[in-house]
Amino acid sequence: MRKWGDRLKKVEQLAQSFQLNPLAAHYKPRLWPCQPSSVWKLFPRQCMAISFAQSCKEPVHVFALEKEKTSLGQRIFLVTSYSELWHYYRTYTQSLMHCYEVIPEGAVCKLYFDLEFHKPSNKGADGKTMVASLIQYVCDKLMEVYGIECSTKNVLNLDSSTEEKFSRHLIFNLQNAAFKDNIHVGRFIHAILHPVLSTAKSCLNVGMKSVAENSETRSVSEGTPAKAEETAESPQAKRRKPEERDLSFLQVKNKNEQNSLFVDLGVYTKNRNFRLYKSSKVGKNAAFTVADDNEFIGKPEKGISVEESVFLASLVCNMSFTGQRILTSDVPETKESKTSQPHCQQGSATYPGSLSGCLSSPHQEVDNFILTVVRKDGVHGSIRRWNYFAAEQLLVYDIAKYRWCENVERFHKSNNIMIIVDLKDEVWYQKCHDPECKNFRSSSYPLPQEICVSYIMALDEEDQAYLMDDAGNIEPSQASNQTPQSGVCPEEESADLWGDGQDDQDYLESLNDFEQNSGDVSDDALLKCMADFDTQ
Repeated sequence: MRKWGDRLKKVEQLAQSFQLNPLAAHYKPRLWPCQPSSVWKLFPRQCMAISFAQSCKEPVHVFALEKEKTSLGQRIFLVTSYSELWHYYRTYTQSLMHCYEVIPEGAVCKLYFDLEFHKPSNKGADGKTMVASLIQYVCDKLMEVYGIECSTKNVLNLDSSTEEKFSRHLIFNLQNAAFKDNIHVGRFIHAILHPVLSTAKSCLNVGMKSVAENSETRSVSEGTPAKAEETAESPQAKRRKPEERDLSFLQVKNKNEQNSLFVDLGVYTKNRNFRLYKSSKVGKNAAFTVADDNEFIGKPEKGISVEESVFLASLVCNMSFTGQRILTSDVPETKESKTSQPHCQQGSATYPGSLSGCLSSPHQEVDNFILTVVRKDGVHGSIRRWNYFAAEQLLVYDIAKYRWCENVERFHKSNNIMIIVDLKDEVWYQKCHDPECKNFRSSSYPLPQEICVSYIMALDEEDQAYLMDDAGNIEPSQASNQTPQSGVCPEEESADLWGDGQDDQDYLESLNDFEQNSGDVSDDALLKCMADFDTQ
């Protein structure tokens, strides 16, 4: 009888709790049956959103949203598919009008540019002519360095200019080619803009300084890496090498009349937020639209409108694994780079406990597992390089010193193999560079449970912090108001706990603004400033 009374009391307490805290209305998907299953989840922190996206079985991606009437720079993060975002993006223009694509760390991506200048300070500047000249110069460099043909018809040209500022985004949709990640994009751009950077050092950020001074670009495709010396000496390279261009048109003045650069070099960082087509910055109405001088010609797929095809072409990480040639731009090895090891140096020294010739991928646990696959039976295989395709959640490993092929059931004599890890389905399989095994794909094998993101997420699952109702309004969920977020991101939680998070963000923004306008701040000056602050 006593046990029954205890159970009844618990039920009454639960009933009272549900009455005081009713469940929020569930989001109801309204997509066509042909579309992928619906995922629409909002998070207060980027790292939580990225972890959830990696654990999803559906092809989802992370986007950042700015909300009106919130502190400047505050963002929430949305995980959904491209098709579902577009479905609501064109419907709820009020709540989704300040949207950014999150370019994941290590993800294969398109070549892209953020261009801008202050119009009153550059009254003689012709923005359209400058854009056309830059596109032609970049196309020539793509041919010179990688042998890739490109024209204005491959470049999506988006405009969000105002009376005060000229602003463009350029997204290069190359045929069957993409960059290893946006860090390599940044190195390539620094390398080709070296002539103008050397005369305008005040435009460089501290983090990119060594890259601009030492950049030397070379190409690496899915086959054998091309040697920089051979490319430079080849007759084909000499024939197609254009004459040195005058890049002085890229030098502009900022609103303080300081020397600046037409190309923003600060948009090539890990997990970069890049503003979307049809979105504006919070507090402003200048959304990106197709520029009137745009010559990009897309190929809409069946069932996709022309406007949606432009949206898909504007996404920097909307890249498929099939048939892509991966482009890289690496830094020559110097004494400084040997010490700090800032970049991946193809075919060079082995980094302890990890990969041969390259730094680890964003999924180091998976890297370690793949090494156990290729290091057995007395064979010491290694990972020559990796590429991450965010659109399909695939990690593609080029393997060295291990050539076992399931198709021929023996080791290939010369051609290497690939191991593809499907993070979405949590399996791995083998493919070949050998022409005879070109279309072969081995059986799929499950990844160990302890390295699967879904398993890790299940151990520390977070409730949805925000909900969107049927009218498109995004509000904090009741659960997030009552239950503090757990330590998914301990460094971020500690910053908020002590009230330093906003101070750090303000400090970084102020430092970046100062360096853009007044030149680089030396490391000694920064250390002295921090020491003075700690003594107060």
